[in-house]
Amino acid sequence: MREPGETRRQRILAVVASRGSVKVSDLADELDVSIVTIRRDVEELARIGKLRRGHGVAKPITPVEQPQPTNPENGAVALVVPERHTYLYETMNGARKVLEEAGLRVVLHIAPQVKGAEKPIVERALAEPVQGLLIAPRWRTQEEERADDWLADTGVPTVLMERRPSGQLRAMNSVCSDHWYGMHLAVKHLTNLGHRRIVLAARDDSPTARALRSAFKEISKDLEDAITVGSSPDTGLVGILRAHRATATVLHGDVDALMLVQQLTEAGIKVPERCSVVAYDDVVAALGSIPLTAVAPPKAEVGKVAAQLLIQKLGNQTRSAERIELLPELKVRSSTERLRVS
Repeated sequence: MREPGETRRQRILAVVASRGSVKVSDLADELDVSIVTIRRDVEELARIGKLRRGHGVAKPITPVEQPQPTNPENGAVALVVPERHTYLYETMNGARKVLEEAGLRVVLHIAPQVKGAEKPIVERALAEPVQGLLIAPRWRTQEEERADDWLADTGVPTVLMERRPSGQLRAMNSVCSDHWYGMHLAVKHLTNLGHRRIVLAARDDSPTARALRSAFKEISKDLEDAITVGSSPDTGLVGILRAHRATATVLHGDVDALMLVQQLTEAGIKVPERCSVVAYDDVVAALGSIPLTAVAPPKAEVGKVAAQLLIQKLGNQTRSAERIELLPELKVRSSTERLRVS
């Protein structure tokens, strides 16, 4: 499915903003379009002053600043992530490595699965000598996100990890995966294999899940049949796939996808011969008896870039807020294949 030109150009700007100088050929590979198309996009963006052109490269208007060592005596950096969240632990480890290499002490705080848990934890963390905050709120509902408007006024440089803030938090610094693009990769892969009846199984209890639902609704509008259902064990996904004569499904996340493969096998439905399966997360997707094709958000890279951004803010707190989105990748394995015409 062809991505709108304006959306594609926004993604070019996001890549250039996060990495600095980027080869046009690399942009073409990552966005899965021709070099000619990317060159035209880069020329247009340069014409309107959004980036600079070089010989075969696209460059930001202002150079991407490299993290500078910060004096650890000025205080630590608080790092707050939800408990039992393997996905975000990879993000946390990416951030920790950058902060420690910059000479900063990291103080880790784990937020329990309780509504409003982050606020008292952050308040306690900021009562200590802390000069910056990296946080990945759980935000199970949009109401919880709106209730966390206090994050816009922590009193120290703050960067949200793997969260795309909205409302009163829109102007906050943030680094996240471009989940629209991740869903685009999944659906495009399946449609290129001939699948036109696809089911998305995704929860509605996280910003990522909600972003995937919204993206799928938009991207799949021209398919023969495309529906979104929950991914809890009692959803009865096998029956739903049968009822819609679906030949492919995308699941968020890996564990639900691995369990579905088991359920399909027990029901006599072979994967991928009769149903192709794509997982979204790629934490353990490769470990199944049938290694799963999966969309892999840049989990560790999100943490690294978030830490780099925080270090920049520590050195210059007057800089305007920045929002950076990084592109996921598609890892093709054994759980998808071309649709067999009976």
